[in-house]
Amino acid sequence: MNIKITGRHMELTDALKVYIESALKKVKVHFDKVIDVDFVLDVEKHRHIAEVNLHANGVRIHSKEASSDMYVSVDAVLEKLEKQARKYKDRINRHQPRTAREERSYQHAIIAMESAGNGNGDHAVVPDEKHHVVNREKVAMKPMSVDEAVMQLELVDDPFIVFANAETAQVNVLYSRGDKTYGLIEPEF
Repeated sequence: MNIKITGRHMELTDALKVYIESALKKVKVHFDKVIDVDFVLDVEKHRHIAEVNLHANGVRIHSKEASSDMYVSVDAVLEKLEKQARKYKDRINRHQPRTAREERSYQHAIIAMESAGNGNGDHAVVPDEKHHVVNREKVAMKPMSVDEAVMQLELVDDPFIVFANAETAQVNVLYSRGDKTYGLIEPEF
């Protein structure tokens, strides 16, 4: 398990690092293998923020908590992470196995946002408006059913998820409509 602990606006103590690493061992039991855990600790005025991103078994789980004490924030975010991991594991255990058609091999595609421009080095400039990419993220496209995508979306705090639909072998976007319903965007060529 790769654990990366980062402190922003604060000095990371060895005691805090050991505390986090030992607490993460409880979460590890829910996964066959944990690939990466990114733990970010931040202090903003009187708020102590703990944020964790866990990438395991092709799943990304994100949790964030804040309080007036860093140890309380760490405990709260780890409790939330544990709850999400249990929820994921329970759903996987209840989920029906894929059919042979869905198990066919897929190539993993990677989507990356390009900076403003048309891709050949020429950048379009809009007068009085500046558009620029502030966050670039590469996403491994794991083939999954719509039900699996809904489950993944519920595990993270993101408003949408991009995935390879196992039934159609096309890239789809699933988004939360906020009222416990979801929208699905399917490309039409």
